Amino acid sequence: MPGNSKRKGAIKKTGKGNPTAGSGGRRRQGLEGKGPTPRAEDRPNHKLYKMKNATAKREAARPKRKQGEAAEWVAGRNSVLELLKATVPVHALYVAEGTDRDEKVREIFKLAAEQHVSLLEIGRIELDKLTGGAVHQGIAAKLNAYEYAAPQDLMDLAAERDEPALILVLDGITDPRNLGAIIRSASGFGAHGVVIPERRAAQITAAAWKTSAGAAARVPVARVTNITRTLKQFQDDGCMVIGLAADGTVDIAESQMIDGPLVVVIGSEGKGLSRLVGETCDEIVSIPMSTGLESLNAGVAAGIALYAISQKRA
Repeated sequence: MPGNSKRKGAIKKTGKGNPTAGSGGRRRQGLEGKGPTPRAEDRPNHKLYKMKNATAKREAARPKRKQGEAAEWVAGRNSVLELLKATVPVHALYVAEGTDRDEKVREIFKLAAEQHVSLLEIGRIELDKLTGGAVHQGIAAKLNAYEYAAPQDLMDLAAERDEPALILVLDGITDPRNLGAIIRSASGFGAHGVVIPERRAAQITAAAWKTSAGAAARVPVARVTNITRTLKQFQDDGCMVIGLAADGTVDIAESQMIDGPLVVVIGSEGKGLSRLVGETCDEIVSIPMSTGLESLNAGVAAGIALYAISQKRA
C-alpha cells in the first residue's frame, strides 16, 4: 500500500545495523570444521613433537662437512693431461668445437674414458668464459669443490679403527704442494686426518691433489676457522698436542707424549708456529739435525715426524 514503509521482501534491520541472521546460518557456522587434525609430530604438546625437536637440535650442534667455495677449472692440454695421469677426480672435460685432435688430446680422451669422465663439446667463446680467459688450447677440466670433513670426523675414524688418534694440524702452510705432500705422508703412516685453517693457508686444489698422489681421496681433511680453538677441543677429547718447531726443546723420538692419542702441529717454513698455537701445545718438539740448516721443508718435516711416531708406537 502507498505510504506503508514495510515492503514485501524487505530485510528487517537490527539495532546494530546488520541483517538479522537466520538460525540456519548459525547452525552451519557452528558445524564448520577447523581443518584436518595436525600430525602428532606437529603438535607442540605431543611426545613425538618433542622427540623430533630434540633430534633436530642434536644434528644442528654437530659440525657439518664444509664444501669448497666453487668448482676449480684447469685449462690447457699439458695441465689436463697431468691431472688425469695423477687420477685427480675430474667432474667433466670441456672441449672447444673444432679443436685439433693431436696425439696429446687423443691421450686425454683415452684417460678420460678409462676414468669414466664426461666429455662435453662447447663453443670456444663459451669455454673462454668458463675458464676466465685462460689459455686453454681448446680443452679444460672441471673439478668438483672438495668436501671437507669436520674435526670430530677424524676422532670418529680413529675410534672406528680402534686406534689411538693421530691427527696433523697445519698452521700457516700456504703451498698446496706442501699440503699434498703432507697428506701423502699422513696416508703412508696411518694418520686419521689433516686439519687446515680456512684463511691464509693452502686449500685442496688441483696442485694439492696431484702432489698427494691420490692420497687426498683416502685421508680426510678438515677445515676450521680457528686452529687454537680446535686444538683445545682435541685436548678436551683426550689428545696430547705437540708442536713441531726448529727450536723445540725435546727430540720428537724421545717425547713421552706420542704413544697415546696425539695431535701434531706443523708450522710454516718461514714463521714456524704462531704464538697462540705454540702456547696451546702441551710440548714443543724438534727434529735434530747435524748441520746448520735452519729448518726443513714442511712436507719433509711432517714425513720424518710421522716416521718417528710410528717407530715409537711400534
